[in-house]
Formats: sequence, C-alpha cells, structure tokens
Amino acid sequence: MPRLIDVIEWPDQGPNEIVRRVPDQGQGDIRLGSQVIVRGAQVAVFYRDGKALDAFKEGRHTLSTANLPLLSSLIGLATNSKTPFPAEVYFVTTKDFLDMKWGTPGELTVPDSVLGMVQLRAFGTYSMAISDPIRFVNQVVGVQGIYTTAQINDYLRGIMLSEIASVIGNVMKTRSLLDLAALQADLGAAIQAKAADDFEAIGIQLKKVYVVQVQPGEETAKAIAQRSAMGALGVNYMQYQAGQAMREAAQNESGGVAGAGVGLGAGIGLGQVLGQAVAAGMTQPAPAQPQQPQQPAANVQTKAQIRAAMTNLDVRLANGEISEATYNRLYENLTKALETAPE
Repeated sequence: MPRLIDVIEWPDQGPNEIVRRVPDQGQGDIRLGSQVIVRGAQVAVFYRDGKALDAFKEGRHTLSTANLPLLSSLIGLATNSKTPFPAEVYFVTTKDFLDMKWGTPGELTVPDSVLGMVQLRAFGTYSMAISDPIRFVNQVVGVQGIYTTAQINDYLRGIMLSEIASVIGNVMKTRSLLDLAALQADLGAAIQAKAADDFEAIGIQLKKVYVVQVQPGEETAKAIAQRSAMGALGVNYMQYQAGQAMREAAQNESGGVAGAGVGLGAGIGLGQVLGQAVAAGMTQPAPAQPQQPQQPAANVQTKAQIRAAMTNLDVRLANGEISEATYNRLYENLTKALETAPE
C-alpha cells in the first residue's frame, strides 16, 4: 500500500552503493511541499510509469509545480496541490568507483603469435562513474528492471564479459603470453576502447580498465616452461624433445631393462638409440663416397635394437606417457635410422 513520504533522502549511502530506490518497493505517495534532500555526489531522479522524468542535484528542494514541470504536466498537479501523486525516486551516486571487478568465467582458447593456440584466464578491475543519471535510470531500471546495487554490479560485469572474449582473441593475434607485461597493458586499453560505447549507452563513463592477471591454462603453462627452457639451453624444438626423451629413457634404465618396458640388449639404452635416430633425422645425407667395407662401430645400433626402440615407443604411446605427435616424430626418425643400420 502506498505511504505518504514528506522527506525524500538517502542519508546512509554506503561506499560501494550505486543506487537507492525510495521507497524500497512499490510506489510512494508524494505531494507538493515535500522535501527532497540530495547530498554530495548524488542525483535524485523521479520515476513514473516506466520513465525517468525530473532530476534534482545536490541541495534541499521543496517540490512545487515550478521544479517538477514534466511530472506536473503528466499527472495534472496544478489542479490540486494537496493531492498526493504516486512515484518512485532513485538516488544515483555520481562519484568514481575505482575497484569494480571483472574476470573470465572460464578458460578461453585464443591464438598466440608465438605459441600458436593457448588457453588462458584473465582477471582485473575497472573504474567508472555515472555520467548521465536520467539515461542510467531509463536504461537500467526502465529497460532491465534493475534497481539494486548488487544487480547493477552483475549487469555491468556482464557487459564487460560480453566484450572480453573477442578483445582478447584479437589482441593475442599479435601478442604472446611470453611477453606478459606488454600483453596486460594492451589488453586493458583494448577492453576499455571496446566496452566504452556499451557503458556510455546506459549513462556510464568507463574511465579505466586494468588487467591484474593473465593466467595460462595447465597445458599452456607447460608450453611456456618448455619454451623458456629451450631459450636457456640454446636449442631448437627437435633437439629439446630428443633431450627429454633421452633423459626419460635414462631414468627408466635405472630400474633395469625390464623397467624400460622392452629388452634392448645389455649395455644399450633407449636414450642412445633415440638420440642417434633424432640426430640422423636432422643431418643432411653426405654425397656417396667409395669406401671399403668395415665392421660397425661399437656405438652403431643394430636393426634389432632399433626395432626394440620402436616397440618401446608403441608401449609408451599406449600407456599415455608420450603424445601422438612426439610418437610420430620419433618413430619417423627411427624408421630412417633402420634403413642404414647393420643387422
């Protein structure tokens, strides 16, 4: 049931509150002569029948037909100044909000100029202020039916998220997670430029967007660590993978031939076979030279040993110890080595 409101104000504004409706629910009966008290960084917007009408800025105001021209003409207040009229008042704060939160709801798969495709999450803050209170009330309250600060925060966060995925995808085409500091600065500026128009359309000025953290997904983090290791060692990808395979093989050998998964022969390690196979695949064949037949050197692997290494690769692939891409690459090199290996 409507109640008569003689003093309309928002005295207990909290530090993070954006809007307050008077009354909290339904309509209030307001009459000419009622007092409207608007404190600093507040604007009081009168709202009726789905539309924001008159607005009052900072100060104490006594309602009259003179300062409520739109509302007066709408409901004919001039005919009876004593008759209460139903309306709501929205107090909107115009101060700057400096620590509004945003974040991707999950991992995004986007291009990376160095790593190819990566998975990442991003988090940050933004600052904003209500620049047009009447437009804000018309668009947010009138169109969206939102009139609490919690709902408005969720709504604004949704606007940010609607732009973030496309912005991050476009920026990452020319940037990489390997250059994180520059990436964060570029993302903040790009998100602000993209979302500014959406905020302006509802009467809000988006002042600054900050990217606090870009967090790579688990697989992407492994790729970044691998890339850093390659740079520190001064090796290319093939050399790095060969080194990793040899290290894993050496660890398996510590448990004996049975621990390696297959028998390779006494004193012969999988790492040695793979290392030579990879090296053979990376080396250009030299022109054929006439030469005398000779016995295989002690470190040359036989066909049987290479076939055993291939079997080991099959087992490791089946057990999920290596990726299919690694399997294909190493198997191809072993095949090439098998062509020239002695019996």
